[in-house]
Amino acid sequence: MRFNTKLLHGGFPADAHGATVPPIYQVSAFAHTSAEKLEKVFANKAPGFAYTRISNPTVAAFEKRMAALEGGVDAISCASGMAAVSMALLCMLQSGDEIIAGSGLFGGTLDLLDDLAAFGIRAVFLPEVTAENVAAAVTPSTKAVFAELIGNPKLDVVDIKAVAEVAGAHRIPLVIDSTTATPALVRPLAFGAHIVVHASSKYINGSGNAISGVIVDGGGFPWDFDKHPALAKYRQFGKLAFAARLRQDIWRNFGACLAPQSAYLNCIGLETLGLRMERLCQNAAMLAEALVAQPGITVNYPGLAANAYRPLIGSQMENGHGGAILTIRAGTKERAFALINALRYAHIATNIGDVRTLVIHPGSTIYAAAGEQRKRAAGVYDDLIRVSVGIEDIRDLREDFLAAVKKINEGGEQHGS
Repeated sequence: MRFNTKLLHGGFPADAHGATVPPIYQVSAFAHTSAEKLEKVFANKAPGFAYTRISNPTVAAFEKRMAALEGGVDAISCASGMAAVSMALLCMLQSGDEIIAGSGLFGGTLDLLDDLAAFGIRAVFLPEVTAENVAAAVTPSTKAVFAELIGNPKLDVVDIKAVAEVAGAHRIPLVIDSTTATPALVRPLAFGAHIVVHASSKYINGSGNAISGVIVDGGGFPWDFDKHPALAKYRQFGKLAFAARLRQDIWRNFGACLAPQSAYLNCIGLETLGLRMERLCQNAAMLAEALVAQPGITVNYPGLAANAYRPLIGSQMENGHGGAILTIRAGTKERAFALINALRYAHIATNIGDVRTLVIHPGSTIYAAAGEQRKRAAGVYDDLIRVSVGIEDIRDLREDFLAAVKKINEGGEQHGS
């Protein structure tokens, strides 16, 4: 099956009553016919559900879809994208370990990696996650490489295959945050990544109506239990040790479970993911092309012909799409605010992946607490605007943004959207 067909007919478990979408099992606990049956369910010796923090039919339906779409052996959903990143890293790491990561990460992820220092887990930040940089940064303490496939908002792009080869040669798993790409554009596991995480609140959900995250285990990494002793208890699962420990241990114990209602909304969103990403990426490319020639601003979008990452986008991404985020530098913070306020169709909101176009000034919001050095490393400047392009008619978006740019170039007063 091709992607859009697989979204609807991917061999997911059918509902017993013939429901075409997963029903919402909005319940805390599940009753069983005997104590013996519940004992077997708790011990993972019989199929079934016991308690929604551990498993739930609606949540399981979403997880099975995500595992199938990414080509993984298992998927574990979480209450948020940040919970997914946290659980993926904590599942394999312990005090004394190091993580190699990019500097251009989402602000919340940077803050999380700082927080892990209190638990003795150190992050080593690279200007860019390239094969050469990773090879130079590896030490005996390095236990994971973490990268955003398309950085948010830096918009740098990772060569998955090259980085995965270096990480694998050092017996280190590569964890890819593919939130900004989604499986509609690329399946990182097929390029050699070992674990994929998503803030599924974004493009996977698509409508901005549920917070969630998901972790997909490729099931192909040959775990060395001396190098990753956190997984040693699950050595009998071999290459499935990561998913086994995650589901049966740390994720369950941290209580990072996804709500059934949110899982249902994500299942609905998944059905149109391919169509939405096609439109979103087309709109982003056409908007970037319209803006790049405008005076007084600079535009960054990986899909532009002159962009340094364009060849990598062409070789990795489906149909050469560069994602649905672009950034604009307006020259000063005041001009950036004026441009934002002059837009009619863009919501000023801290999210990406909605069907609506969203704009934000990252320096005063997401990265407000970051120091100047960290902002620069993440590609965040006082005049930077991040645009998450929506599915509106591109003619309206183009006219709106061009009018806003003209207004600030003429020195017009700000007006609300």
